[in-house]
Amino acid sequence: MTAQPIINPIPGRVRPFEKTQAPTPALLRRLLGRDLAPDREEFDAVVGALNVGDPAMDNLLEWMMDYGPREARALYERAIGDGLATLPDCPEPLRLFVKGLEKRPAWVDFDLIDEGARFIHSTGMTAPYVLRDLALMGGYLLSGFNQSLVLTGALNKGASRRVAETGKWWVDCTEVGGLQRFSEGFRSTLHVRLVHAMVRRNLAGREDWDSTQWGLPLSQVDMVGTYLGFCVVMLGGLRKMGIAVSRRESRAVMHLWKYACWLMGVEERWLVDSERDGIVLLHHTMMTQSRPDWTSRELGQALSREPLDRHFAHLPALQRKLAYHRHLSVSQYFLGKEKMQQLGLPTNQTPWYPLLTMLPRFSSHVVQHHAPGLRQWQQRRGRRAQLQVLQQMFGDGKQDLIRPGANHPGHV
Repeated sequence: MTAQPIINPIPGRVRPFEKTQAPTPALLRRLLGRDLAPDREEFDAVVGALNVGDPAMDNLLEWMMDYGPREARALYERAIGDGLATLPDCPEPLRLFVKGLEKRPAWVDFDLIDEGARFIHSTGMTAPYVLRDLALMGGYLLSGFNQSLVLTGALNKGASRRVAETGKWWVDCTEVGGLQRFSEGFRSTLHVRLVHAMVRRNLAGREDWDSTQWGLPLSQVDMVGTYLGFCVVMLGGLRKMGIAVSRRESRAVMHLWKYACWLMGVEERWLVDSERDGIVLLHHTMMTQSRPDWTSRELGQALSREPLDRHFAHLPALQRKLAYHRHLSVSQYFLGKEKMQQLGLPTNQTPWYPLLTMLPRFSSHVVQHHAPGLRQWQQRRGRRAQLQVLQQMFGDGKQDLIRPGANHPGHV
């Protein structure tokens, strides 16, 4: 890994190098094949990435602002959705950007990506529980991640809508064939990538964004941490919820998110193939994070109340309350009392849902590994459950991603 030059001063959110050098437990070191702690070159590379955004998308956005925001956005959406062939007079900056996406890396294996998608389908609601109640909720403990969310109001105001939009993107990406060119996951990812660039541009120019403390908004480090949440954190959480993950399944899930996040603008040098390497890299991103603060409580409480806004066809009040307590029980299981308190969440919860469902879930997935017909049935059943919850989040509204507009930071 080649170190990036560090821009001085180093953002205040970074833990000093000396404090990152804690010894790795012997068993974990054997499993990982190395120490968790970064060496100096790795440390400098991660710190340098706090001041790096998404150069290709950021430069394209600047062109869009100069060209004419509305016209440029229409051209962008057409180029992404319908292809360059529909734009014979496509402006050169946009043409080069899209051609770069269409020239996908040689390592991309769509068969393996589809294996990862099918495995995710088979987990039913367990994967969304892990992603929501561990990766997302636990991520709010890292206040360095929270600043852009709070300043844009993205999750503390209208949390239900934002969680639904993230769920829609996740579903699009995890469809079989969803990341192929012209498929919904491809288009959704490039839509979100543009929104991220807009937020980055807007926040970086605001007086209340402290770059000496936080670095660049939505930096490469923040994107890498998020990317690893969708794969490394999810896989670890699935195991703790009772799902045995094979090496092949792990590799397939890692590959799916490797490509999805390449499309999202994560630099290729940060993309990993194995859980083992992902665990090390995730640990390295954590050294740039600050301790829980008021943003952790604000975002945690907003997310905890999201199930109370869901749309159920039958006994809605009862079902909302049950969903609210079920999600809190999963967070309690993963995070524990102290972290729940730091998030401003009730500490009298018990992890009743994971504990009650773990043995049946474990038994079911073990049997599936030896019964292809049952595995395929579970994949269909699990996907229906995932889509049903997405419908509950959106209700009668259109299942769509956030639309850039007058009330959105970075207005294009």
